[in-house]
Amino acid sequence: MGVPEQLAERMSMAEQHEYLRARFSRRTMIRGGAVTLGAVAGGVFVPGATAQAATPTQNHASTRPHPATESVDGALVAPFGRHLAFGNDPRTEITVSWQVPVAVKKPFVRIGAHPLDLSRKIEAEVRTLYTPAGVGASADHTQYYVHAKLTHLKPGRTYYYGVGHQGFDPAEPHLLGTLGTFTTAPAHKEAFTFTAFGDEGVGYHGLANNSLLLGQNPAFHLHAGDICYADPAGQGKTADTGFDSRVWDQFLAQTESVAKSVPWMPAYGNHDMEAWYSPNGYGGEEARWSLPDNGPDARNLPSVYSFVYGNTAVVSLDANDISFEIPANLGISGGTQTTWFEAQLKKFRASKDVDFIVVFFHHCAYCTSTAHASEGGVRQEWVPLFEKYTVDLVINGHNHQYERTDVIKGDKVVKKLAIGDTAYPESEGVVYVTAGAAGRSLYAFSAPDSYEGHVKDVDSVASFVNTKDGKVDETVTWSRVRYLNYSFLRVDVEPAARGHYARLKVSGIAETGDRIDHFTVARRAK
Repeated sequence: MGVPEQLAERMSMAEQHEYLRARFSRRTMIRGGAVTLGAVAGGVFVPGATAQAATPTQNHASTRPHPATESVDGALVAPFGRHLAFGNDPRTEITVSWQVPVAVKKPFVRIGAHPLDLSRKIEAEVRTLYTPAGVGASADHTQYYVHAKLTHLKPGRTYYYGVGHQGFDPAEPHLLGTLGTFTTAPAHKEAFTFTAFGDEGVGYHGLANNSLLLGQNPAFHLHAGDICYADPAGQGKTADTGFDSRVWDQFLAQTESVAKSVPWMPAYGNHDMEAWYSPNGYGGEEARWSLPDNGPDARNLPSVYSFVYGNTAVVSLDANDISFEIPANLGISGGTQTTWFEAQLKKFRASKDVDFIVVFFHHCAYCTSTAHASEGGVRQEWVPLFEKYTVDLVINGHNHQYERTDVIKGDKVVKKLAIGDTAYPESEGVVYVTAGAAGRSLYAFSAPDSYEGHVKDVDSVASFVNTKDGKVDETVTWSRVRYLNYSFLRVDVEPAARGHYARLKVSGIAETGDRIDHFTVARRAK
């Protein structure tokens, strides 16, 4: 993106953002309208200002008018890239997001219980994202992302919806084919399925995995970071000239077949930090996504949040905050994320409505990949909390393969968890799954593959962990399942009567559709 390599090596994400902003003149920074949930005032980026891309504006710093696309007939513009996300309460809140290629007027969502009854109309917000020529490989261009938050929905209800704007009304008979559906979370404990993976990118394998995801009929999908790879370097640096924000448009088009009906819940990874847009690197993400805002610091950590679906609490964390390997945002929360996380764990363990706690984030606590392996910052900050509050399942990406551990406590194996076995976190420990083979090029293991139908157990595996002092070699015994090909995770949640065992039935599914791993996590229901 333009920071010299020797400088980028020493700069935090905030320093890189300041460098880029200073390099591009105020005249070239904006060409009318606001920049990603913010505006430029006196040459300084001001987060939180309102983006008004839907109406013609004059640039207060220039006499140059907003682009002529303002006058495009809305009937000629079709929305694309629809993706859903839960609000703070999945039973009653859903955010519908989408994209348009040019500015439109008066965007909205229509919803109803039937495709011929879309009488409820909700105004939408446009967030404008401007990337000037010279920032990576991108040309001088503006992207328009649209969001509408739906509230006061009924639990366990399927709704039809359509997105539109002035000149394009999805309720018109010839546009009914553009409608989508979503289903809110149930009011009570019910069986459901969710899916998860990380490190997707744009390409055939990501598209193939998406088609398999849809066939699982998941209630929601967890994306464990490194979402589209618009920044292919992923080191939290801006020296990479390959950055191209338009890759996001390709990604949203690729995932629309699933994300238009399945809430797509991401945690941000190292490739999701983009220095041009904001000091924390997440300004671009804030334009593209609308996630729950119940985390400790929605401005600095927008992908840190939690939600409850049925009997399962899900917590999304931002491991960039504690990563020794890629320290561009190391310490950005000042410890507030970990404090908030422990409070969430304590609350969920005390709740009579929550049986299981699932945590997902990008960097791996335990993995034997020859690429990134394990993150010492996660082991230092969060693993003690996983164990203290007996977290039921931890899902990571970062390493582009599938790996599953035995049951771990205190960095040691407390139970060998063979394929098909059951873990009891209340009395044993935690199971970790790396599901980073969603679509990007694969990494490697130092030990042979070992998966369902092809078991090759080994006594130990040579690996390493990233610490504040660099890489430290280690020999581990907890690597139980290894599969070096494209795959994702499926989790079937089975509630139970009080005192009986509720279950998470976890399966690794290959891009071929074959099952490569399965195990169960069991806990007495409240």
